[in-house]
Amino acid sequence: MRKLWLVVLSLSLLIVVTPEAEAQMNRKSIKKNNKRIASYRGRKSSFGKEKKYNSVGLSLNAVNYYGDLAPRPQRISTDISFTRPGFGLSFVHRFGPRYSVKGEFMYATIKGSDADSADPGDLENGIFRYQRNLSFRNRIKELSVVAIFDLFENQSTYISRVRWTPYAFLGVAGFHHNPQAQAPATDLNGNPLAEAGQWVDLRPLGTEGQYADLQPTAVNSGIEPYKQIQIAIPFGIGARFRLNEVMDLSADIAFRYTFTDYLDDVSQNYVDLDRLSSPLAQAMSYRTNELAGYPTSPTASTVAGVNVQNGYGSEFRDNLRGSKSDRDIYMVTSVRLSIILGATFHKAKFR
Repeated sequence: MRKLWLVVLSLSLLIVVTPEAEAQMNRKSIKKNNKRIASYRGRKSSFGKEKKYNSVGLSLNAVNYYGDLAPRPQRISTDISFTRPGFGLSFVHRFGPRYSVKGEFMYATIKGSDADSADPGDLENGIFRYQRNLSFRNRIKELSVVAIFDLFENQSTYISRVRWTPYAFLGVAGFHHNPQAQAPATDLNGNPLAEAGQWVDLRPLGTEGQYADLQPTAVNSGIEPYKQIQIAIPFGIGARFRLNEVMDLSADIAFRYTFTDYLDDVSQNYVDLDRLSSPLAQAMSYRTNELAGYPTSPTASTVAGVNVQNGYGSEFRDNLRGSKSDRDIYMVTSVRLSIILGATFHKAKFR
């Protein structure tokens, strides 16, 4: 009988204590899980699939040009008033905590003008450019691949990527270019040009004698037509900011160092005008006579009845049209909105 009472008492205590113990265990489990959720940053595996993701981006660009038609001969000299807009479409693959590769297509225009940029009161540099009176525009179509290095690494998934990070990049680009200029109303003899006011492709005209029969002793002897497809080295810095789980906003500034001096169709010396193929080519090669009051120091050209400014429009070693010692550069300032591909909102699993 005594044993029976002990069994009954034990069962009663078990019934009373178990709910309370179970509740305490549940509270501890919930608290523990909450701590895990608050501190979760993704798994830390070095090359896990969850950290390799792709994104696409759309950028708005501001483009500037540095070359022979810049206001001054300094390496980095540009006319901000000729900043032109462009746009880009990009695809980025992230393959490590700091490293990504970006492929991008960009369309942009660069532009320059001696009459608008050069200071005729600058007797050291500006007066030469003003009297030269050349101008151009060039529409650039570029494909680039660059490696991006983030300063702040992301050791977790795209969901827990860093709020912002500075970055640097370096790569290679191929681009197509086609310099153009607006044709004057008349040729050098004052006859109306059929192309007056139109944007004319400059490369086929051979404004520096590329298609001319030049004498072996001519300064530009052996000059060849420049290629319209060229290579450039893009490099720059920027910063990327996380907007939400799947969107980033970035801003960067980049230079394109090119291997051509003909983004502006200007590089070497003047040639004798009669060597050029047409009155249009002559008018686009030498434009000083379009300035009011010029030529101020007239000298006879090789075109009958046409005087040119002394030092311009004729073949001589000191009659420079441009400086072939430097390559042209263009600068691209970009603001880019990116969206991560294949991103899904799902409940995280914890182990």
